[in-house]
Amino acid sequence: MPQGHRRLLTHRDRLTLGLMAGLPTILHIALVWVTALASIALAFTTWDGIGFDSIKWVGLDNFRELFTNNPQFWPAVQHNVIWLAVLILVPMPLGMFLAVQLDKKIRFSRVYQTAFFLPVVMSFAVIGFVWQLVYNPDTGLINSLIGANKPGHYIDWIGDPDLNLWAVLVAASWRHTGYLMILYLAGLKGVDPALREASALDGANEWQTFKNVIFPTLRPTNTIVLVVTIIEALRAFDLVFVFNKGAEGTELLSILVTNNIIGESSRIGYGSAIAVVLLLISLAVIIPYLVATFRKERRS
Repeated sequence: MPQGHRRLLTHRDRLTLGLMAGLPTILHIALVWVTALASIALAFTTWDGIGFDSIKWVGLDNFRELFTNNPQFWPAVQHNVIWLAVLILVPMPLGMFLAVQLDKKIRFSRVYQTAFFLPVVMSFAVIGFVWQLVYNPDTGLINSLIGANKPGHYIDWIGDPDLNLWAVLVAASWRHTGYLMILYLAGLKGVDPALREASALDGANEWQTFKNVIFPTLRPTNTIVLVVTIIEALRAFDLVFVFNKGAEGTELLSILVTNNIIGESSRIGYGSAIAVVLLLISLAVIIPYLVATFRKERRS
């Protein structure tokens, strides 16, 4: 070693850092990028999943069949759009409202935070089983409260195609509200208290302070919340599958992917084509919004 030169990292340090950075990178590439690219490639083939020699190139045939001959595809797209719209219109403002109230440091705020966040800790499968009990036409809580648990007056919340999608969305919104509440609460904690004080000195009331001072500072949080909500809406699967396996009015693109890939008659190429459509829909929604948001931040 030249005199006066010190090695900051030993060989052991470099090996440790290499393992800490290298292993997650390798796992991420293998489990995310490789599988995504493989799914895109398989979308243009037909394959039953048995042996790689059975893969046959079919070009755009899977997409033609998907768009023209699959009666479940367009209803599934419509349901995913409805799912996204409901999660934006209900949990987002409700989560923001709860966060604003809890940020006022009211009594028992910790208890309220725990109660609202508890559904987020639970898995979708458990939430599905819980809401199945709530929606049970005979002994369920809702029918018991409204008197619809008698023979001839049953309301089948899960089996009725006109009701089951909205019933599932109530359960999904119930869970998603707590998640967004925590995100907004974290964003509100980062607001400079001096902004509130200056607004109060200018004579602004509580609503004016939130509208003109606090809400604009939550722009990064709103970006995160919207992206999370879009991803949550497009990858919805567990809750619907537990309710009724995505049948009779609750079809989703994720359910169609699973039904075509997993089963006795696996159509991995066709299921991959549906997955590619789902990927394109998510990118078409997320990328323009992120680009517009980042441009506004650079200008400001």
